[in-house]
Amino acid sequence: MQVQPYLFFDGRAEEAIEFYRSALGAEVQTLLRFKDNPETPPPGMVPPGAENKIMHASFVIGDTTVMASDGRCLGKPAFQGFSLSFTVPDEAEAERVFSVLGKGGQVQMPLAKTFFSPRFGMVADRFGGWWMVHVER
Repeated sequence: MQVQPYLFFDGRAEEAIEFYRSALGAEVQTLLRFKDNPETPPPGMVPPGAENKIMHASFVIGDTTVMASDGRCLGKPAFQGFSLSFTVPDEAEAERVFSVLGKGGQVQMPLAKTFFSPRFGMVADRFGGWWMVHVER
């Protein structure tokens, strides 16, 4: 059994996936656009003009598969009540990952030494996704 995050970017999925590809080395496994659906979606399911938006995507970061969609394409992604935890092997990689995730985002807790990790910090990326970055002990 697996539990995998499924993120709804509300119209910004392609931009987010490209960001994670360049920033975190994400590898895209699947990318389907609404226009690729072989079945006619129910009325109101695909907003007008969203045919090229992402209906479903999956990508791998490290050992984890993350799934994503543009969802309803309203342009207001809201990630609340959870964070993605990103474990890195050393402090230099923690600094790099924290820095790239924070560009255009917002630092929630600066990267610093804690009792449980030589480096730990929390940051919301420019899409509103919350990340906890920490060095593996």
